[in-house]
Amino acid sequence: MGLLYDLSTKYKTLSIVGMAKNAGKTTAMNYLIEEAMDDGIVLGITSIGRDGESQDLVTGTEKPRIYLDQDTIVTVPTQLYDLADAGMEILKKTRFSTPMGDLLICRVADSGYVQIAGPPAAMDTKRVCEEMFGYGCELILIDGAIDRKSIASPETSDAIILSTGAVLSRSMKKVVDETAHIVNLYSIPEMEECQGRRLIEENNFDDKIMMIGKDGEVRKLDLTTGLGAARYIDDEIDDNTEYVYIPGAFTNSVIADINPKKLKRVKFILKNPTKIFLSAMDWNQWRKKGFRVNVLKNIEIAAITVNPWAPSGYTFDSETLRQAMQDALPDIPVIDVRV
Repeated sequence: MGLLYDLSTKYKTLSIVGMAKNAGKTTAMNYLIEEAMDDGIVLGITSIGRDGESQDLVTGTEKPRIYLDQDTIVTVPTQLYDLADAGMEILKKTRFSTPMGDLLICRVADSGYVQIAGPPAAMDTKRVCEEMFGYGCELILIDGAIDRKSIASPETSDAIILSTGAVLSRSMKKVVDETAHIVNLYSIPEMEECQGRRLIEENNFDDKIMMIGKDGEVRKLDLTTGLGAARYIDDEIDDNTEYVYIPGAFTNSVIADINPKKLKRVKFILKNPTKIFLSAMDWNQWRKKGFRVNVLKNIEIAAITVNPWAPSGYTFDSETLRQAMQDALPDIPVIDVRV
């Protein structure tokens, strides 16, 4: 029994997320699919975007193809259905549409290569998964083929498998540090159950920035993004403000001009860690200044896969990279799927 069997006892849906193109995400997907074949696990496969083509549609580089075993449940748009090498039985035409046609839920009747695709919206992916379970899936793998960070959203799946590797940098230390930074962000503590959380959840229907007071006052700003709005947010923080809820992207420009005393006094609340766009250096500097943050929902990382090869030609020693990553992240399984 391999990694996928262990994960299937804990999770029902897993997203596979790449730190960058050529981080080994599709290779990791194929490895897990092969494990499912060996362990007799009935898989469901879907995607945000498109994957399984032999050549990257953006970079033109060769890509691993996706081979699916008999009885796998898979989502395929109408335009890709006829391109499959595998024989596929159409189980349902869904209500979801894609740029490549209406989305079909199919059962693989004869094993072969398939180009997979799914609905472009994360919430629609969740609904598709619910339908796929009705056809006998034991575990669903969600491939993040276009936007490799939004697929990590906790609304999409139970946990993620994060693929990283040499493509990030010629420095192994930088590869490890950048990956550890993302893992640390995804593990930011969730906001405790309290009046402030209840008020945010009750009033967050229009994705506006909110000020939550110690006395239960809720003030919405006429802003859906905090980008470049630090001075405006600073003006709105008063002695009563306990939480500042930011629904959108969180960057330096959101907090750069906030008075340091106010920055220490309030706590920032974000939807989830995928909204954070700060480098490890900037993140650590803000934390040293007393900046505090929680999320409504964090992201569980089930495993990390490492790819020691970069398309530009340089490589790391596989075991050295794997061990360095494991040392930095001791609580998460780290594997090179090609070893």
